[in-house]
Amino acid sequence: MWDKVGPRNWRRPLLLQPDNFTPAARTPWGGRRIAEGLKLNAGLRVGGVVGEAWELSVEPDFPSQVVDGPTLDEVLRSDPALLGTEAALGSTALLVKLVDAADDLSVQIHPSDADPLLAPDESGKPEAWYIIDADPGAGLYLGFRDGVSRQDIETAIDDQGDVDALMSFVPVSPGDVFLIEPGTPHAIGKGILLLEPQRVSPGKRGLTYRYWDWNRKYDPAGQLDPDGQPRTLHRERALAVTDWAGPRADALLDRARHRAGPAAVAGSARLEVFAGNNGPLRSDVFSLQRLTGSGNLDLAAGDRLRSLTVLDGRLELRDDGTTFELARGQTAALPACLGSLHVELHGTHAMLCTLA
Repeated sequence: MWDKVGPRNWRRPLLLQPDNFTPAARTPWGGRRIAEGLKLNAGLRVGGVVGEAWELSVEPDFPSQVVDGPTLDEVLRSDPALLGTEAALGSTALLVKLVDAADDLSVQIHPSDADPLLAPDESGKPEAWYIIDADPGAGLYLGFRDGVSRQDIETAIDDQGDVDALMSFVPVSPGDVFLIEPGTPHAIGKGILLLEPQRVSPGKRGLTYRYWDWNRKYDPAGQLDPDGQPRTLHRERALAVTDWAGPRADALLDRARHRAGPAAVAGSARLEVFAGNNGPLRSDVFSLQRLTGSGNLDLAAGDRLRSLTVLDGRLELRDDGTTFELARGQTAALPACLGSLHVELHGTHAMLCTLA
């Protein structure tokens, strides 16, 4: 099919395959809310756990595929108009994932793009989190507590102590939004389902360094096993890229968190801005918006590729008389060359993500 169509055929909303899941051995902490909840409406029947669904991705390890088409990366590289201001990159730096944590993730950190030790095929990885659902008492580990030093963390790691005790625990609720800058230690706690936009340079792999993984051991299939092997840690690199002078505790939350509240799917159509140049969370990396309720909205034209993920209900996009439907568990890439779009919401909860 790819060699029979021209680039102009892709100047429309692009529905992406809904089953771009990472293997369970890679995400031993994964749960069942992606497979048995969100993706059921996308027509999938998935056995076992799913920790991550890479909803929009051009990363080499887990690239998205356009339904009835090639990979998203191939499509974007075929026509610069699809990318807008990202055309010089050849593809998009936007990466959007769903993450379902049935257990605590490792304590980890991402370097910045300016890290001098990045290899040519490696990228920094700023990210954001939008909390879709959370068990009672669930939360995040975000930054080290006031007064915790590098030596304290080194000692805890080397002695197989509890690194989580040296971190700030932040209870979460649906609708909470967080910006996670490079250099910030973090871990997603168990009982959380979230949407995770990231920025990763096209053609490269975004780096994650693990400080600590709760002293767990696993068998080759990713199951907990006291006689198994621990996951690989990156002690020295994690410590080296940590922003030890950055804000912590309440000062970090003041800059990194917005509490938007649950999505009002039963209300009238509404577009809420969470992050960007003018949002409650000021960001020069991400623009994050939520579409909720029922009724009509207009989306202004964008100058970059956008990701639209439906988390509940459904919606219809209309462009020059063409109607495009998107239902729960589905993600579409919206090319930069599209004009303004008319949107009709039907009990909808959706997130629109782009790079600022």
